[in-house]
Amino acid sequence: VDYENYATVSTAKARFCYLFEYCKSLTSAPELPATTLADNCYHGMFWNCTSLTVAPELPATTLAESCYESMFYNCTNLTTAPELKATTLAESCYESMFYNCTNLTTAPELPATTLAEYCYLQMFNGCTSLTAAPKLPATTLAKNCYYEMFSGCTSLTAAPELPAATLVNWCYYRMF
Repeated sequence: VDYENYATVSTAKARFCYLFEYCKSLTSAPELPATTLADNCYHGMFWNCTSLTVAPELPATTLAESCYESMFYNCTNLTTAPELKATTLAESCYESMFYNCTNLTTAPELPATTLAEYCYLQMFNGCTSLTAAPKLPATTLAKNCYYEMFSGCTSLTAAPELPAATLVNWCYYRMF
């Protein structure tokens, strides 16, 4: 990675999986300017960074399999989620992204209308301070897409509208 020109880094060659895993004193994240991602590129990047309070901006609109999977897993002091702009998702792209982020109070908007298998699986599982679920506008679902998405979110007061007319296997399994 060219540290002076990292804005154009190809995530296909520079993988950041678990880069800051267990960096419990990390309070802020570096910029992540890539707009096209590769499989697993940011998987678990901030896993157990319990002092991280604000996530970096994530400008990517072209996602790849498991690109953000478990990215902020157990970041218990994370209070603000980044904006997620992608409208077409990849398999497991947001799986467990904010799992057990117990201080996260607001979920990002999720504008995607076409989902992929496991895309939102356990995305907010254990986010006990989350009070409102984001709108879920998707009308084309995929296997396991919302599987346990809000499981353990004990502060949620209302469920989102679910506009899809055609369901697929396990799409809403244990969603709440």
